[in-house]
Amino acid sequence: MTNPFENPDSSYLVLVNDEGQHSVWPASIDVPDGWTVAKTADTRDACLAFVEENWTDMRPASLVKAMTE
Repeated sequence: MTNPFENPDSSYLVLVNDEGQHSVWPASIDVPDGWTVAKTADTRDACLAFVEENWTDMRPASLVKAMTE
């Protein structure tokens, strides 16, 4: 059985949670609670590139907020 998170032939989404964290998620699996779709179904490589371009600060949003208060 192929790992659905690493199959280069599958379609993927990019999900984001309320902390601003990103996840490459198989399009065939339901989006878990607390996550929203930031990029619709595309190739794994395209989703990884999207994450690379858009998730530039790995700190959770709550930490960023706490550090600026």
